[in-house]
Amino acid sequence: MELQKLYSYSRKAIDDYKMIDEGDKIAIGISGGKDSLTLLYALAGLRRFYPNKFDIVAITVDLSNGDMNFDGCKKLCEELNVEYHVIKTDITNIVFNERGEKNPCSLCAKMRKGSLNELAKSLGCNKIAYAHHKDDIIETMMLSLIYEGRFHSFKPVTYLDRMDLTLIRPMMYIPEADVKGFNNKFKLPVEKNVCPIDGHTKREYVKNLIKTLESDNPGCKDRFFTAITSAGFEQ
Repeated sequence: MELQKLYSYSRKAIDDYKMIDEGDKIAIGISGGKDSLTLLYALAGLRRFYPNKFDIVAITVDLSNGDMNFDGCKKLCEELNVEYHVIKTDITNIVFNERGEKNPCSLCAKMRKGSLNELAKSLGCNKIAYAHHKDDIIETMMLSLIYEGRFHSFKPVTYLDRMDLTLIRPMMYIPEADVKGFNNKFKLPVEKNVCPIDGHTKREYVKNLIKTLESDNPGCKDRFFTAITSAGFEQ
C-alpha cells in the first residue's frame, strides 16, 4: 500500500464519521505492532494538511515492565516529529502469574486500556486513536456472533463518559493485507509480540475461519463488512 492510499483510506473514515475536530489532541496507542505503527504514519501525515488542525502524541503501554525494547518506535516517532511516552506496567505478570487467568485477554485489555486512558488524560488529550483495521472489525463481529449470540462490533467513534475521552478508529476501511504491504514497503520497526498465548486465542480461530469462508465464498468478507456498517455496528 502506498502512503497516499493510506492517507486516502484514513481520511475517508475520519470524514465519514466526523472523527477529528478542530483543536483535538489525540493519543495514539502504540503497541509496537504493524497496525499501530501504520496508524502513527497515517495521523502524522494527515496532521500536516487535514482541514481541522489537531495534534498527536504516541503512548506505549509496556506490559512486561521494561522487558520489551521500544527503541524502534521511539526513533520512528522522532522522525515523524511525534511526542512519545512509554508506561511501564506489570500487567503480564499480574494476568498470567498472580491471577492465573483462564481467559487472560479480557483482563489484559482492560488493564492496558486503563493505563493508556489515564496517561492520555494527564497529557491533555481528548481523544484516543485505536489501530483497528477492517479485518479486526469483521473478526470482532464474528466473535460476538459465535460466543455472545449478538451482532456487534467496534464503533468507529465511541465516547467514554467516565473518562471524558472519545475513541476513534481511523483505519476501519483498511484491509489487513494492505497494512502488511505498507509495513513491508516502509520497513516499520515492528516489535515481536511477547504474549504467552499469541496465536492461540479465539480471535486467531475466528481469523482462520474467516479465511476459509473467504476462500470458499470469494467476497464474503466485504459482504460481512457491509452488513456491519449497514447495521450501525452494534445491536
